[in-house]
Amino acid sequence: MPLDRIDIAILETLQKDGRIPNAALAEKVGLSQSACSRRLDNLEKSGTIRGYHARLSNAALGHQMTAIVHISLSGQFEKTLSDFEAAIKRCPNVLSCHLMSGEYDYILRIAAKDLVDYERIHKEWLSAMPHVTKINSSFALREIVDRTAVGMKPEMA
Repeated sequence: MPLDRIDIAILETLQKDGRIPNAALAEKVGLSQSACSRRLDNLEKSGTIRGYHARLSNAALGHQMTAIVHISLSGQFEKTLSDFEAAIKRCPNVLSCHLMSGEYDYILRIAAKDLVDYERIHKEWLSAMPHVTKINSSFALREIVDRTAVGMKPEMA
């Protein structure tokens, strides 16, 4: 579904404040409340808006360390990929997992309390994953950018 300037204004506003009341959102984007509500419903039904959530601080929750982990599998057959993906979804410390092109099959972002906790995650979870042949871990020293919002421009008609 193509997005027009009003859809984009709604999305940009929600990216900044996902808890904004419909009345305030409608006023901000220049719509009636009912028209704004219909637009929101359409954006949700189309999958453009995938959900609403609170962003939590991993550090405040005791997870001071972020690990970036590259995973190689024994092959890229459908069963190999699906077995790994089903298993990795069960690991509560995995914040994101991406199937990649290039040297490694997957890149993970993992939250850990400290190096001892990461070692536990490595032993109990990562090295126990099906079809894993190589694990390469790097540790973030400092986070520079962590965006959830992306810039948007209306499609040119």
